[in-house]
Amino acid sequence: MDDLRRLLWRQGPTPGATLTRQLGISPATLSRRVVAARGQIVRIGKTRGARYGLLNEIPGIGAQWPIWEISADGNPLPRGKLHWLHGPASYWETTNGKGQLFEGMPPFIADMAPQGFLGQLFSRRFPELEFPARLGDWQESHVMKALVLRGEDLPGNIIIGTVSMDRFLESTQTANHSVDYPAISRALVERGNGSSAAGEFPKFTTFNGEHHLLIKFTAGDQSPADRRWRDLLLCEHHAAVTLANAGIPSAVTQPVEQAQQLFLEIQRFDRCGARGRRPVLTLAAIDDAWFGYRDKWSLAAQRLLDGGWISTDHHRRILLLEAFGQLIHNNDRHFGNLAFFWQPGADTPQLELAPIYDMLPMALAPAANGMLPQAPPQPPSPTAMLLPVWDQANKLAEQFRARVSADKAVSGQFKQLLADSSRH
Repeated sequence: MDDLRRLLWRQGPTPGATLTRQLGISPATLSRRVVAARGQIVRIGKTRGARYGLLNEIPGIGAQWPIWEISADGNPLPRGKLHWLHGPASYWETTNGKGQLFEGMPPFIADMAPQGFLGQLFSRRFPELEFPARLGDWQESHVMKALVLRGEDLPGNIIIGTVSMDRFLESTQTANHSVDYPAISRALVERGNGSSAAGEFPKFTTFNGEHHLLIKFTAGDQSPADRRWRDLLLCEHHAAVTLANAGIPSAVTQPVEQAQQLFLEIQRFDRCGARGRRPVLTLAAIDDAWFGYRDKWSLAAQRLLDGGWISTDHHRRILLLEAFGQLIHNNDRHFGNLAFFWQPGADTPQLELAPIYDMLPMALAPAANGMLPQAPPQPPSPTAMLLPVWDQANKLAEQFRARVSADKAVSGQFKQLLADSSRH
């Protein structure tokens, strides 16, 4: 390895002026040495302040891959090339000629990476890739291989690499209906079938001939924990309906009973019809890439508002959702449970809040050992930031509890827990 590549391997992407000073050479000599590197060095930017990065080859897939965006009508649109660099870093050379340099992975890759319940099954679905069985043992090279070689049906609308694009073009949509859910859920658990979606709750994705759906399901073993998860899935449905009735976009949900199992159908908002897709980024991917706090929804919303990324209406809506979540005892308001529509390739993402999902009283969920909470959580108190929306959130929480109380499918024990929490 010569001294230029050694510097880029150690320092990551570096301005040309810095390299010429460190190496004691002229800009013209630097340009000749970059050409002589035979494609191992990438120029980042077209101005005099351009940087240079050293490609970081991943065995079996290389270090450069084309990127496509799948439009709402299902058409692949070329969106440039992704360069994987030492640093670690990545450079998205966009078709508009601007390009974006990221520390580590681009934010959309963080959302596409296999994760959660179905992500744990990824290596079992594709044993030919010889990935570690546990996601916790994966390295970034495993994530990139998954996206480049088996990334045709991942969250969002981005596809990376020709192999994954060919798989998308060759794929067909087979419609499944609720009567098929018990067999699909058994096969999923036993053999690891299904596409990747975040979260640990058992789930699978399917297409019903009209909509792409995410299906959460209970075990159906009639245990106390199974009964509680049934109640919680019903609560997720009632929370979504309550918010939608108040004009707050929410995922469209429908509970379905089949073979003593409860299935919750959730329409995917990153899919349009049979083949179309929409670009989506979670708050987790956004905050990790540009801010690095992962504190509270309300604080993140203020950062986004201050940066001009979201409107005042979306800012208030996020505050309302945080307050509503507190009041219905949803203590699982992590940054992966808030998402935005965005425009790939934009210098500063202009974000539109996506429908809310995964809103349910997780503080009442069974513990890992199967034990059930037997008392309502302590009543929440508003922060100063949430005071302007607290009364509205409280009214919505009352409407939510009224819907749950009126649902004959919800157990009496769970209704009593919510009633006790309401009195508090």
